[in-house]
Amino acid sequence: MESASKQKSDGGGYNYNYNYGGDYAGYSAIGYGEAGSAQRNFQDYLLIFRERIWYIVVVFLVVFSSSLVYTFSQTKIYESAATIQIFRSDPKIMQVQAVMDNDIRSAEDLNTQVKILESGTIIQKVTDRLTGEDLRQFLAPYEKDGKSDPASAGSIVARNRKIVPQRLSLIIWVQFQHPDRFVAAKVANLFVDEYIAYNARVRIDESMKAVEDLKVRVEQQRKKVDELANNLQIYREKNNLVSLDQRKDIVTEKLKALNSYVTQTTTRFKDAEIRWNQVKERREGTAALTELPFIASQPLIGSLLSQLAAEKIALAQLKERYKPKHPKMIEAINSFAQTERELKKAIDSAIATIETEYQTALLNDKEARTQLATQESESLGLDRYAVEYDNMQRDLRINEGILQAIVARTRETSMTSTLETQNARVLDHASPAGSPVFPKITLNLGLGFVGGIALGVAFAFLVAFVDDRVKSSFDIEGVVGVPLIGIIPQIKRMEQAEKAQIVVTNTDRQVAESFLTLHSSLRLKDESKSAKCILTTSTVPGEGKSFITTNLALTFAAHGERVVIVDCDLRKPNIHKSFRVENLKGLIDVCTGAATLDDVIMRNIQPGLDIIPAGGRAKNPTHILNSKNFEIMISELRKRYDRVFIDTPPLAAVSDAMIVLPLVDGSIFTIYFNKVRRKAAQFSAKKLIDSNVPCFGAVLNGLNLAVSGYYYAQYYDKSYKDYYVVMSKEEEGKRR
Repeated sequence: MESASKQKSDGGGYNYNYNYGGDYAGYSAIGYGEAGSAQRNFQDYLLIFRERIWYIVVVFLVVFSSSLVYTFSQTKIYESAATIQIFRSDPKIMQVQAVMDNDIRSAEDLNTQVKILESGTIIQKVTDRLTGEDLRQFLAPYEKDGKSDPASAGSIVARNRKIVPQRLSLIIWVQFQHPDRFVAAKVANLFVDEYIAYNARVRIDESMKAVEDLKVRVEQQRKKVDELANNLQIYREKNNLVSLDQRKDIVTEKLKALNSYVTQTTTRFKDAEIRWNQVKERREGTAALTELPFIASQPLIGSLLSQLAAEKIALAQLKERYKPKHPKMIEAINSFAQTERELKKAIDSAIATIETEYQTALLNDKEARTQLATQESESLGLDRYAVEYDNMQRDLRINEGILQAIVARTRETSMTSTLETQNARVLDHASPAGSPVFPKITLNLGLGFVGGIALGVAFAFLVAFVDDRVKSSFDIEGVVGVPLIGIIPQIKRMEQAEKAQIVVTNTDRQVAESFLTLHSSLRLKDESKSAKCILTTSTVPGEGKSFITTNLALTFAAHGERVVIVDCDLRKPNIHKSFRVENLKGLIDVCTGAATLDDVIMRNIQPGLDIIPAGGRAKNPTHILNSKNFEIMISELRKRYDRVFIDTPPLAAVSDAMIVLPLVDGSIFTIYFNKVRRKAAQFSAKKLIDSNVPCFGAVLNGLNLAVSGYYYAQYYDKSYKDYYVVMSKEEEGKRR
């Protein structure tokens, strides 16, 4: 920055202390980064709030004044509260069960008591207690035209009472509001009194009703018991059941004996059946019956089997010594055959015995089962009689017990029906309130104060939302989409020619410093630093594009560069007015071939600055700007000058600037503070960006210094003004 300051001083002879302008340019050019990347932060919202502070003040005063008027115009309402305690259970005067169960076991039970307090019955009871002078005082604040309607007392009582159960307790507040604090206390006390009296009356009424009902039930139950006793006696006589228990014992003993006998016969039958089946299987097959244990174990058969085995051995020994016809062989064979015959006879006898045992066991089992079935039938018959008899006897006992219970309950209820017990008690009677509860002065004024501020802020932001004109760096960089490279303060009333050369005349030191800042911003980037041909335009007329063009060109000229300004606004030329020169010849004449470039250049308007006026107003400006001669002229100016500034018409009005744009190295977009709408500026800036010709950035013109601190506190500060004055005096001393 120090080197830049030196170049300015050496090249143009203007000692504007360029290093301060550079600081401002740094903020403007890189404070938000790339175009379109800015985001609204808390400070932006705070600035919106500060700019529209009077909106907030007016809305606040209206809301707060309304709350004051409302608060002090309302009738004062007093509130009195009586406190009652609900008992968890009724007092136990006698150890008997009450007709009504009023025990508080859960939140539902307590809520039931609250609903009783809120019921229409209690309201009506309280209303009925208000008579005579009490009723007149109660209705006095609600009179219309000096008349009151007693029928409306109930609705007033219901509307102004409030039942408030206390959390985690059995305490209930009964509150009542009324313009008369004494009436409020009286009605609150009437509520608790009527609630306690109501519960007592209900308990007594229910007890008396229960006594009458129980007496009727006693008579009905006694008749039923007598009827059951008669039916039981008739059944005994009819079925000869006087000694039912003894008969049932005899039958049961016989049944047990028969069951044991059947078990024995069945076992013997099963054993005999098994032996007989084994015998039949051996007789039908080839196996020997002597293999059966119960046959082989008989003594005769056992001895014959032993004898037969010995004879068989002896016969085998004789066969080794004698021939079959030998007398000893014949004797031995005959003896063996005789033994076999005796064995067969013994086996047949054993089989006959086994068959006889089987038939006998079968017959005995059938006879035993028949006797058991007969005895079981007799036992079942007695059981059937006993079941019906027991049922009748049990019904009689049950109904006798019910009769006794009803009689006892009737006596208990009769004794307790005249006892008055209370399920609640008054802890604190209501007393007249010392101060009103409505209107709530502190709350209303607090709400009016906070609400006024909130509505004022909301209204201010609503106005800011509706107001979509470009005024902040966020609007330019975040919405329009181009970087902010310079800010020009608003100039007091001054002629156009004086404004166009303000950096030379130094009439407004802040404006001059702003153009130095803009010059620094353009020299920070390579594209704008090396650009020879620069186009300036705006969105709509009146944004000061010609003012920016002339003063920026003078700033570059003051730094030792050869600069020329070309007025390409052929519809409404302004450059010649800015320098008080004639507009007889100019760009139109060069493009039509009526004059040469040297004929129309006005040289040395200021040191290092030439201008080319428009040369009048063109009927077909687009045709002229599209001509070959125009391109040749721009090319020739690039060779002769270090910088060529081209002033073009607004983008939103006509397309002239878009025709010239391909012939330049970059563009500067002029935006007038708080004039052009965001959408229009965004649309025009998009044209410049989409043209593929670099847009160096936007210059915010006409910044109102009264609100500059809201939007650009880093750029303009009150302390800068004093510094500018000091610098001006130093500069004047150097010039002397």
